[in-house]
Amino acid sequence: MAGMTTPLSLVFAFGLFIGSIMLSTDNYLVFLSFSSFVMVFGGTMSASFISYEPRYVILSMKLIGKMMVSAKISRGILKAEVGRVIRWAYTVQKNGIPALEAESKKAISGDKFLRFGIEMVVSGYSGDEVRDILSTTIETTYGRNTVQVHILKAMASGAPAFGMIGTLVGLIIMLDNMGGDPKELGKGLAIALLTTLYGVLFARLIFLPASSKIMQREQIVRFRNYLVAEGLALLADRKSPRFIQDKMNSYLDPAIHFNIDKMKK
Repeated sequence: MAGMTTPLSLVFAFGLFIGSIMLSTDNYLVFLSFSSFVMVFGGTMSASFISYEPRYVILSMKLIGKMMVSAKISRGILKAEVGRVIRWAYTVQKNGIPALEAESKKAISGDKFLRFGIEMVVSGYSGDEVRDILSTTIETTYGRNTVQVHILKAMASGAPAFGMIGTLVGLIIMLDNMGGDPKELGKGLAIALLTTLYGVLFARLIFLPASSKIMQREQIVRFRNYLVAEGLALLADRKSPRFIQDKMNSYLDPAIHFNIDKMKK
């Protein structure tokens, strides 16, 4: 159910907007304007490609679709990470650091960060060295992955601005027809108002929510990586499983603390 929250909320938000229109008028098509859409969306995308590298703009648009999928890291997974590192600690305690490589081989499949950390532990790096290198990795990765957040925020700022540009265009068209056919006044006014409406909708229902959701998920990934990095650093220092438990639990909400005694049973 958690994975459906975002798409359902988006459908609900647009549903409220459409429902309000349907309750207010029978002429629904008046709210559809291809020229207004082009001004707002086209202008926003053009400004983004001018301001940022094309690769990052494309990645930002792809992330809007990915935000519909549920996050990979949950509270339960954070607790499971503590348990996994503790099991590795028992392996190291019993058979030494070399045994860790075989024990963790399956677990690190597809997780480049974890693989990198395990390789350093197995190679004989000290805990401080593992912690320092992984901290740098975490921050640089976080910086790269949040570039798209800044682009989406810029899009959210730009969309209403292009809506205002469309409003000015519509008003100019309307004023230009003041002395002619009165029917043409309505077209100009429609463009003027719809572009502002489209700009606000794009900003408040798509670009800003997407940037906030992506930022939150990247912060959760960063937190998880710091948690794992601390566990790996303690493994490198040959700390006891119980010490590792207490140190890693200090990162977590007390409600999801890992209990080493229950694991043994």
